[in-house]
Amino acid sequence: MASYDFSPFYRSTVGFDRVFNRLDALVGQEAKSYPPYNIEKTGENAYRISIAVAGFADGDIAIESKENNLVVKGAKAQESEDKAREFLHRGIAERAFELRFQLADYVEVAGANLENGLLHIELKREIPESKKARQIPISASTKTIEDQTVN
Repeated sequence: MASYDFSPFYRSTVGFDRVFNRLDALVGQEAKSYPPYNIEKTGENAYRISIAVAGFADGDIAIESKENNLVVKGAKAQESEDKAREFLHRGIAERAFELRFQLADYVEVAGANLENGLLHIELKREIPESKKARQIPISASTKTIEDQTVN
């Protein structure tokens, strides 16, 4: 696995250290291949994660969102001995899984549904009004801010 050195970026950026720390952490993680999933952009501020969960019911899956982290866990309940099935071929794994996703700031889970063996998790970015760009009026006055507060 290749290693990356992000230290040159630290010299020319201010306040982005968290981004590079996340990149460092992601580079060290191995990619999970089970269960397969898609991440798609469905709108300007909308995303969808679709996870193939064939054989899982909605009660077998737990979704937790906390502090920019999304964790999806799946585990099948153990079958009792009298319900044991005999497989001639077993291609559907149904094994337990845990997927973790790092969400950007202001991205929240809008909902989730299980349809045709796919778990769809809808995400939406809602930026607070205080964080959105705003126009700053320019006055022709020569007074400084200190002069205005004294009056």
